[in-house]
Amino acid sequence: MELLSTPKNIEINNITCDSFRISWAMEQGDLDRVTHYFIDLNKKENKNSNKFKHRDVPTKLVAKAVPLPMTVRGHWFLSPRTQYSVAVQTAVKQSDGEYLVSGWSETVEFCTGDYAKEHLAQLQEKAELIAGRMLRFSVFYRNQHKEYFQHVRMHCGNVMKPSLKDNSGSHGSPTSGMLHGIFFSCNTEFNTGQPPQDSPYGRYRFQIPAQRLFNPNTNLYFADFYCMYTAYHYVVLVLAPKGSSGDQFCRERLPQLDITSNKFLTCCMEEGELVFRHAQDSILELIYTEPVDLSLGVLGEISGHQLMSLSTANAKKDPSCKTCNISVGR
Repeated sequence: MELLSTPKNIEINNITCDSFRISWAMEQGDLDRVTHYFIDLNKKENKNSNKFKHRDVPTKLVAKAVPLPMTVRGHWFLSPRTQYSVAVQTAVKQSDGEYLVSGWSETVEFCTGDYAKEHLAQLQEKAELIAGRMLRFSVFYRNQHKEYFQHVRMHCGNVMKPSLKDNSGSHGSPTSGMLHGIFFSCNTEFNTGQPPQDSPYGRYRFQIPAQRLFNPNTNLYFADFYCMYTAYHYVVLVLAPKGSSGDQFCRERLPQLDITSNKFLTCCMEEGELVFRHAQDSILELIYTEPVDLSLGVLGEISGHQLMSLSTANAKKDPSCKTCNISVGR
C-alpha cells in the first residue's frame, strides 16, 4: 500500500482550560484513505510543578478520522494554565488489524486557558454547600509585619497599594498573577464575634470599618475555592468599587454575587444601618482592588501567635479533594 504523507502545518485554536481544537494539512490523496489519527500530547513540566498532583494518563490518543478541525476534550486530565506540546500522525487501519502510519508531524506547543465563568460557577456551587450559617461582623482586617506598615507610612504616603495576586489556590483561577488588590480578612470567632488574636501573616493588624470597603457602591465577585490538604477550606472573594479598573477586570472573568443575598459575605440595610455578615464555616480571603489609606482605620498589635503553618502565600491546592475540585482540571 502506498505510504502516507506526514501531516504538516499544525494549527491549535479555541483553547480553553480543558480542551482545544486541532487541524493540519494532508496530501489530497490521503484524505479518503486515512481512517485514524494518533495524537501525542505531553505536558511540559517545570520546577514549580505540584509534586502531589496525579500523573497524567497515557498521552497518545487514537481517534477515528473526522473532518478537521477536531476538538480534543476529556481525553486527558488537561490542567489550566499549563504548557503542552502536541504532535500528530495519520493512519490507515488494514484488514489484518495493523496500521499503516505516516511519519510524526512537527511538534507544536500551546498553553491551556484559565477557568471560564461557567467553571467558576461550579466551584461556587461547591463552596456554597459548606459555607455554613452567617455571622455578623463589623471590621475588615489585614495582618502584616511591623516593617510593612513602616514602609507604607514612610514611602507610600500612608496608603496601602494593590499588589499582584500570587499563585495560591486553584491553578485555573483568572485572578492569579493577573489581578491587583489588597488582601483582607473578616472571619470572626463565633464565641466572641471578634477577629481571632492569631494570624499567619504578622503580629501587626490594620482594622477598618466594614462599610469603608463594602457598601452599595461595591461589587462583589466569587474568585476561588480551595484547600491545602486540610479539612478547612478557603473562599476567595473580590471587592471592587463600581466602575473601577478592578471591577471591569472581574466583570469579564468572575461570577458576580448579590451583596445582599449570597452564602459568603453580605451587606444589608437593617433598621437604617448597614449590617455585615460572613460565612462561619469557610475562611474568607478578600481582595480589595483599590488603594487604602491607613488613616481610615486603626493599627495595633495582636496578642496571639503568628501561625505560619496557616499561611496561604503561593499555596498549592489539593487536587484530590472531592469537596473543592471540579472535573475540568485542577
